[in-house]
Amino acid sequence: MADLATTASVLKENYLPLIKGRQTLLLALTGVAGYLCQPPDPVDWWVFISLLGSLLLTISGCTVLNMLVDRDIDCQMERTRHRPLAEGRVRPWSAVWLGASMLMLGFLFAAVLSLPYLMVILAGALLNVVVYTFWLKRRTAWSILWGGVAGGMPILAGHVLAIGRVDLLGVLLALIIVCWIPSHNLTLSMLYSEDYYQAGVPTVLNMYGEKVSRLVVALSCLTVSLIMVIVFYRLGLDGFSMAMLFILSLGLIGLAIGSWAGTTPKLLSILYKYSSLYLLVSTVLLVLSGVS
Repeated sequence: MADLATTASVLKENYLPLIKGRQTLLLALTGVAGYLCQPPDPVDWWVFISLLGSLLLTISGCTVLNMLVDRDIDCQMERTRHRPLAEGRVRPWSAVWLGASMLMLGFLFAAVLSLPYLMVILAGALLNVVVYTFWLKRRTAWSILWGGVAGGMPILAGHVLAIGRVDLLGVLLALIIVCWIPSHNLTLSMLYSEDYYQAGVPTVLNMYGEKVSRLVVALSCLTVSLIMVIVFYRLGLDGFSMAMLFILSLGLIGLAIGSWAGTTPKLLSILYKYSSLYLLVSTVLLVLSGVS
């Protein structure tokens, strides 16, 4: 029992943080929303479970490999210097095997489900690990846009699995995530701008100044609210869902206006947390619309 407890503790302390559980679950939930907002009739729950499994595996695998590539950056940033790879509690080759194994299993699940779904999953992994993390993150502040495109692949993949093709609604769903990313990630980089500067990671704030950063964040909030309303309207969601979205969007737009007028650390922190809440609740509403 002692050995089992020790193993569980090692996994919890050293390996579980590698997959960034909350981020992974949120992105997987968007994939579920993409599938259930226009579900096949009847829903094949075995397909649904396989969808969820493949998303969790591929997103987790990408996250592990991202942390592997970024371990030198993490060592230099106060916010991330205690991560397992940065502290040397997990060896790089262990992370390689873990991340690659998760990706391969996720791709296998996806291949069994459908070829179009697999293609979207593969595109998302390629954009996330190779294009965003390995190629662009250290070269340009606008790498966040490519990170956003990669983040939009799970919800697009879920929708593609449901209807068998990419359509306008699927593109709009993906655009929600693409436009949401700056309101979330850019506020984080603004809160820890000195960390990013010391680590040599270009950010919009450090490259173009606070005025441009505030404008990008505000436009991100406004755009994601508009696209979300269009999606809810196209899906014909009920009055309660529309009212909830209206209230949530008012909050996001209010914070967008506040961030454009002038930022403070407190306001940025609120916006960072609220943007996650906005996406989470909106995604849950999309899921509920499909199962009700």
